[in-house]
Amino acid sequence: MTAADVNRTILAVWRIEQPRLITGLSRMLRDVPLAEDLTQEALVAALEHWPVSGVPEKPGAWLMALAKRRALDHLRRRSMLARKHEMLTRDLEQEQLLMPDPDAALDDDIGDELLRLIFTACHPRLSREARAALALRMICGLTTEEIARAFLQPEATIAQRIVRAKRTLSESGLAYETPRGEQLSERLASVLEVVYLIFNEGYTAARGDEWLRPQLCNDALRMGRVLTLVAPQEAEAHGLLALMELNASRTAARTDASGDPILLMDQNRALWDRLQIRRGLLALTRACELGGGRGFYALQAAIVACHARAVTPDETEWPRIAELYAKLGALVRSPIIELNRAVAVGMAEGPAAALAIVDGLAGEPALKTYHLFPSVRGNLLHKLGRVAEARAAFELASTLATNKRERELLRRRATETSRGAPKPS
Repeated sequence: MTAADVNRTILAVWRIEQPRLITGLSRMLRDVPLAEDLTQEALVAALEHWPVSGVPEKPGAWLMALAKRRALDHLRRRSMLARKHEMLTRDLEQEQLLMPDPDAALDDDIGDELLRLIFTACHPRLSREARAALALRMICGLTTEEIARAFLQPEATIAQRIVRAKRTLSESGLAYETPRGEQLSERLASVLEVVYLIFNEGYTAARGDEWLRPQLCNDALRMGRVLTLVAPQEAEAHGLLALMELNASRTAARTDASGDPILLMDQNRALWDRLQIRRGLLALTRACELGGGRGFYALQAAIVACHARAVTPDETEWPRIAELYAKLGALVRSPIIELNRAVAVGMAEGPAAALAIVDGLAGEPALKTYHLFPSVRGNLLHKLGRVAEARAAFELASTLATNKRERELLRRRATETSRGAPKPS
């Protein structure tokens, strides 16, 4: 294995293990920012040692063992100052002796631990933007640059948010817990937003060699199901669960055998998970029964439900989808929602009507580096027979895409367009 292979392996392992490491250490230390710092130290140690000693047989356990040793060292130092910390250290050492299999510890109640971590990161003392950025950093393992791209914000702005959020968490001594009652309701909207962001990162990875990160989708789904149990009267919790279930139902059809993306209209709908679709529709019904049918997540779930109910692409209710996007845009003003509405309008009324909407968004700062903006425009131009412009749009989109699979797909579309490929449906 070359040094480059080892580094790729380390980063792949890190992407999977980081949230488990942070939740495990947060449970030990009751200090989320310190837990995040110690997991970073474990990553640095892996980058130093594994190229020399080789990748361990159980890399996740190696990282956890090292991070826990660092945590114990930290507690020992603190224990010299407080008797309470001495007792905690002893308890933790005894706990380690009773847990000979580190892998078993990694899987211990991880769903609840992740949710607890998110509730801690979503404390009202932090700004809404800081909560989401911190959670994406700790749970999805995104870099500051990637989070900045996700929020369409400058990297320096995101870096400052994360630093301030971690400082606030450390200085305030907030409890590492899942709140109940009013406190739960206060944080629920932020928690739902973070769970949604985690699902989206798993559904379409912002970077890397793979388009999907199924583990993140599964984690988000599990947390969504738990949230509907701890907050059964919250319509938006059911709306988010519906959205995630319906989207996740397409997973098996979204990539081919080599992992390349398959666009929605080209997917084999026989591969869609009908049981998961039923679960999603039930959750959407529950959200509507609770009066949340026009909520942010329920409206999106209703859009995905239109696709789920269509047996073939031709049966899709595009006018209904365009109408739902219009309602969503009235609820939350966003150029990305408007871009999605343009796609639905294009399918319902034709590409010229959609292109007028898309070109009207050209000055939006948030879309300047958003690869799907030129991608959608390229698709519409191709349908209108404006081949040279379509190719240029796809090429621009490929340069903006940060995920390898998406970048390759857009390059292929640019090439196919110039070769006179049939107009897309």
